[in-house]
Amino acid sequence: MGVRKREYAVKSCTAAVTHASPLSHPFPFEAKGVGTLLRDEHMALALIIFAITIFFSVDASFAAESKPAWQVEWERTVKAAEAEGQLTVYIAGYAAVIEAGVFQRSFPKIKVTLVPGIGTQLAPRIVAERRAEKFLADVYNGGGTSLYQVLYLGKMLDPLRPALLLPEVTDSSKWWEGKHKYVDREASYMFVYEGNVSSGGSPAYNTQLINPKDYRSYWDFLNPKLKGKIGSIDIRKLRGVGPTIQYLYYHPEIGSEFMRRFYLEMDVAMSGDFRQAMDWLAAGKVAVLLPMQSSGTAKAKAQGLPVEEFDANHFKEGVNISSAYGQVALMNRAPHPNAAKVFVNWWLSREGQTTLQKTMSTPGDPKNSRRIDISKEHIPTAERRRDGMKYFDIDDPETKDINPAIKLIDEVFANKK
Repeated sequence: MGVRKREYAVKSCTAAVTHASPLSHPFPFEAKGVGTLLRDEHMALALIIFAITIFFSVDASFAAESKPAWQVEWERTVKAAEAEGQLTVYIAGYAAVIEAGVFQRSFPKIKVTLVPGIGTQLAPRIVAERRAEKFLADVYNGGGTSLYQVLYLGKMLDPLRPALLLPEVTDSSKWWEGKHKYVDREASYMFVYEGNVSSGGSPAYNTQLINPKDYRSYWDFLNPKLKGKIGSIDIRKLRGVGPTIQYLYYHPEIGSEFMRRFYLEMDVAMSGDFRQAMDWLAAGKVAVLLPMQSSGTAKAKAQGLPVEEFDANHFKEGVNISSAYGQVALMNRAPHPNAAKVFVNWWLSREGQTTLQKTMSTPGDPKNSRRIDISKEHIPTAERRRDGMKYFDIDDPETKDINPAIKLIDEVFANKK
C-alpha cells in the first residue's frame, strides 16, 4: 500500500508540474502575454511546492508503514512507560539483578522501586494491600509456590503472554526445548525463565556422619538407623522448599507413601528456619536434612562447615528441573502497566537473562536461564541440562499444587499427638 501511494504521488507531482508550467508550451511568449505568463509562473511555483510537500508527506507515511507491527507497538509502549515514569517490582531472591543497574541504564526514564522479601512475606502483603484497596505492585518475581498458591489461584494476575513484544523474547527457538515454559494450564500467566538441574529433594548431609554411597534411593532414608537423626524444613511455615516437596510428593517412584512413612516413622525434627536447620546439620544434631534448599547448603559449605548436598545425579529416582526464584508475572490492576511490559520484556531478553546468570550465580549454586542463546560456561558439566533427557519438571501444572502434601503432613503430625 505504501509503495502504491508513493508511485501515485510521483505521477501526480509530474503531472501537476507539466500542466501548470508555462514553459511546457513550445512558444510561451507567443501564446500568452507577459502578464499572463508571470501569473502562470507564480501558479506553477505554488503547485510545485504543493506537489513536493505531498511527495515528502507520503514518503514519511511510507517509512512509518514499513516498520514491523511489533516495533510500532514496542515504541508506543516505551513512550507510554516513560510517561508513567516508574514501576514497582515485588521480588524474591533476585533483587540484586535490578540493583546491578543494567535495566536503569537501558531505560533511564523509568524508575524502579523494589520490594524485596521471600514469597511467604510478599504474597500475603499484596493480598493485604489489595484488601485495603491499595494496588501497588506492577510485577511479581519469585519462586512458584506463593506465586501459584496465592496470586494465581487468587486471580490477581494479568496474562503475560500478550505483553511479550521483542522478537528475541517471543522467538521460542531461543528457549530450551524450543518453547516458552508456563506453570499455569492456560500457558499465559506465570512465565518460567530458569531451569536448574537439581537432585530432587535437595537433601544435605553432614560429611562427618554420612557416607553418601550408603544412600542411592530416597527410600534409603527410611533406614531405622537414621531415626531421630533427620531434620526437615517445615513447608507449612516456609514455602522455600515447595519445589522439593513437589518432587517428593508427585514423583511416581516416591510419592505420598514415602512421605507418610518418612514423617511418621523417622522422628523428624521440623524447623521453620533455614539457618536453624543448617546449624543443626553442621553441629551434628541431625545427620541429614530433607527437604532442604541448595543455596543454603552451598553457602554453609563455602563457610567451611562439614556439610554437602548429594550430587544431582546421585539417586536412582533421577533429577529434576527447578526454577528457584525464576518465575515472573504481571499483576492485574497495576498502576504502571506499560512500564511493567517494558520491564518483563527486558527481564526475559538476552541482556536481562545474562545479567541474571552473572549476578546471581555463586560457587555451588549456578543459575541456568532457559534461554539457550547465552553462555553456560559457569555451569558445571554435570549440572547442565541435556537435550533428550527426561527430567521431573516441578513447574508442570500437574505437580504445582502443594496443598495435598501439606494436608498429608498435617494428618501425620495430628495422629502422632
